[in-house]
Amino acid sequence: MRVVSLSLRDFRSYEQTRLTLGDGLTVIAGPNGAGKTNLLEAAYFGCTGRSPRTANEREVVRFGAPAARVAVHFEDESGRHEITVGFAAGQPKRLRFDGASIERLLDAPGRPLVSVFLPDRLELIKGPPALRRGHVDQLVAALWPSRVQTRRAYAQALAQRNALIGRIRSGLSSESSLLGWDAQLAGHAVRLMGDRDQAVAAVAERCRRISLELGLQAELLVSYRRRSRAATPEEFAAELRERSAQDVERGFCTHGPHRDELTTRLADRELRAFGSQGQQRVSLLALLLAERDAIAAQRDAPPLMLLDDVLSELDPVRRRALIDLLRSEPGQSVITTTDPDHVPGVDGVDVRWLEVSDGQVLEGSLTGAGEVA
Repeated sequence: MRVVSLSLRDFRSYEQTRLTLGDGLTVIAGPNGAGKTNLLEAAYFGCTGRSPRTANEREVVRFGAPAARVAVHFEDESGRHEITVGFAAGQPKRLRFDGASIERLLDAPGRPLVSVFLPDRLELIKGPPALRRGHVDQLVAALWPSRVQTRRAYAQALAQRNALIGRIRSGLSSESSLLGWDAQLAGHAVRLMGDRDQAVAAVAERCRRISLELGLQAELLVSYRRRSRAATPEEFAAELRERSAQDVERGFCTHGPHRDELTTRLADRELRAFGSQGQQRVSLLALLLAERDAIAAQRDAPPLMLLDDVLSELDPVRRRALIDLLRSEPGQSVITTTDPDHVPGVDGVDVRWLEVSDGQVLEGSLTGAGEVA
């Protein structure tokens, strides 16, 4: 699968533009504030139907315009396809796949997968566990699309059990009524934990290897930390019964995969608490690249990598290591930079250069030591 081009209309700072991506690495160069990040956001928006930068999608509509629209043109073994996402404030989002209306792009078979690095995504390392749990569930969905329903079924059963706990606290039900929901929740929980275990195992060794290639002085160890030791639904249901009085006292279910954690350790210390900004940044890159490799191995369709301002805080050795990784592995990558000299060793014909200037995307070419003209 290959993303051929993007078309934007009234998206962020762009009134109308189109850009064509290279088969491998595409570099977008331009000064701060030129709109480079907006292009990456548009690519993500077009592939997923949502923004990686904001929950308030009114922000993606160009100031003074009534609506924003992004079209993603891609091709696979069956031919060329188009995804379009239209958004106007106060109206339902308009999603189309090859001209047919759909409800969710995430459910669309054959859509391009996408992975994004933005400076704000360091929250995936530094932020609360819920962010990391959600990320692991997205990885499960990318590796095995048919397993998406397990997470939804668990969330629904958990909500029902919590509602029942509320009725018990109000005196409207007895604690024994939890048994039925315990059994149902347990089945979904064991499957969900198994999916997460498999997903993290698929990237752990890759992540360790890539972290060293990117210049970390210690191995990055990624693991899935369970609260439950249950191997079967019956064992998990027993754990829930042991905690039922505590659940009723606190008003919610205190045990299960909704409390689990994805841990990252460097030199046997928690990266979240003890890692430097640079270590966290490189570790996040290693994790995303490891996930790309795992998805490519499982589905033969590596995600489009979108890397925003990733080079500015890396030293020259790590810059070169990252670029070499992006060029050596299958799949497409788009990287933004304010300084073309930060992108070493890409004077070959396999790299596509674009320049952003005054709201326009221009074809670029290397004229010398990293200079774009």
